[in-house]
Amino acid sequence: MKITKLTTYRIPPRWMLLKIETDEGIVGWGEPVIEGKARTVETAVQEYAQYLIGQDPRRINDLWQVMYRGGFYRGGAILMSAMAGIDQALWDIKGKALGVPVYELLGGLVRDRMKTYSWVGGDRPADVIEGIRKLREAGFDTFKMNGTEEFGIIDSAAAVDAAVSRIAEIRSAFGNEIEFGIDFHGRVAAPMAKVLLRALEPYRPLFVEEPVLAEQAEYYPRLAESTSIPLAAGERMYSRFEFKNVFHAGGLSIVQPDLSHAGGITECVKIAAMAEAYDIALAPHCPLGPVALAACLQVDFVSHNAVLQEQSMGIHYNKGGEVLDYVINKEDFHLENGYIKPLPKPGLGVDVDEARVIEASKNAPDWANPLWRHFDGSVAEW
Repeated sequence: MKITKLTTYRIPPRWMLLKIETDEGIVGWGEPVIEGKARTVETAVQEYAQYLIGQDPRRINDLWQVMYRGGFYRGGAILMSAMAGIDQALWDIKGKALGVPVYELLGGLVRDRMKTYSWVGGDRPADVIEGIRKLREAGFDTFKMNGTEEFGIIDSAAAVDAAVSRIAEIRSAFGNEIEFGIDFHGRVAAPMAKVLLRALEPYRPLFVEEPVLAEQAEYYPRLAESTSIPLAAGERMYSRFEFKNVFHAGGLSIVQPDLSHAGGITECVKIAAMAEAYDIALAPHCPLGPVALAACLQVDFVSHNAVLQEQSMGIHYNKGGEVLDYVINKEDFHLENGYIKPLPKPGLGVDVDEARVIEASKNAPDWANPLWRHFDGSVAEW
């Protein structure tokens, strides 16, 4: 079997799908994208095509190493995201060629169903109580929300109180009937992270995500020593070599690699195994589309330390396209009380509605995240 063609499709709301074709008619799908930099990743995918055309797609390990080590410069958000989508598509091809889901190729199931959680509250957390009530009706009992709006390196007691009071209202409204994670989203700098974590402790959030930016990872162990709240991070780390240093330093309780950013299935299985060796839970990051979610689930179902799966059905970013809009086998993605079963079809388990993808790609918008500024005019972390 030989790879004959790579085709990318940028589609709403902010996703990109990759189709890899072979001379035997077997097609694989991947989702290589950086939110807001889809065109840049698209170019990287096409640059990697020189290593792939004419090669056997079943030699996934070799092709991964060729892409990673074949160029002098490696790693980073763009290159690893391009590789991630290619890797997903190669696993899709191999599973389809052998007639089995990818999780069977990775050793088989370690669980029968995977717990998911739902986003609530939007970029600027608001109407969280009502949002949770609606999602409770859909069967969810675990949520994630942004913890703050713009937050200064040193900020006021009023800003801290506003963030904490929102969480207090949630606990008051729902008690222990629900669990929720709080995403600081890199908006909180180290001096205020310690203050916020201590103030949030009485409300016992399930975790705090990105308590500081990944660039400030040296603070993870220091913050962990100062709080009883589990700390989570990893969506802005892109290879096992970055995760290696963070695991060794300590501080994280939950690791969140993104299957469309951190080198794909091949790399994230290794990251998950490394995390297990450090007694760190796995909760893959996935505010993306159906192929990314399918790839995450393949890793979840073979990783003993997988505890939660993010999924973006109904997330506030989804304007102009929803996760299942591009999926034919929608029934396989059914969530029951917040859980999803292993996708049964060969490969990644997602039948992509190619006609819908092609049509949507004709007028796909170039999504960009908002540019926020502090009251004094300086740029704020979004």
